[in-house]
Amino acid sequence: MRAMLHKTADRLISLSAFLGTLGLLLVVGVIVADVAGRNFGMPLYGAQDIVIMTMVIIVFGGMALCGRDNGHIVVDIFEPHFSPRLNRLIDVAAALLGVTVFVLIAYAVFQSAQLSRMLNLATNLLRLPTAWFQLALCALSLVAALAMLLRAVTAALGPHSAAPIDQDPT
Repeated sequence: MRAMLHKTADRLISLSAFLGTLGLLLVVGVIVADVAGRNFGMPLYGAQDIVIMTMVIIVFGGMALCGRDNGHIVVDIFEPHFSPRLNRLIDVAAALLGVTVFVLIAYAVFQSAQLSRMLNLATNLLRLPTAWFQLALCALSLVAALAMLLRAVTAALGPHSAAPIDQDPT
């Protein structure tokens, strides 16, 4: 059961990172086309809309991967002075705090997406519905929360299971 949960979570995290990568490639392409077009007096129409909306996918697409690999910023000045048990407790608490933050972000943005749908909010030039990107942010935040939750469980089980999620726990 645990192995299946880890495998499913790893696939979701990989999908999230893949979407972030696709978003980054799209933004690079749009910016190159826009800069080249500006050189000839024909900037890419709607480039700012595409870049701004895609940044949501780029940033939140990588959050789950960062959570899985324990890549978030850690201030560990006092870690050598604490017992391993207290350090593990702090790691679990920090991961659970991360879960809470990502779930609250998803909830707040979901509420905002409902409002955006009701008001038919869209980007300025291309009229892309903002609710699509808000819902993508919700989904990516929930995947990041799942990654942080698995990090908390892994840390709580002890140092012998502190391997990254993508490794087989059996």
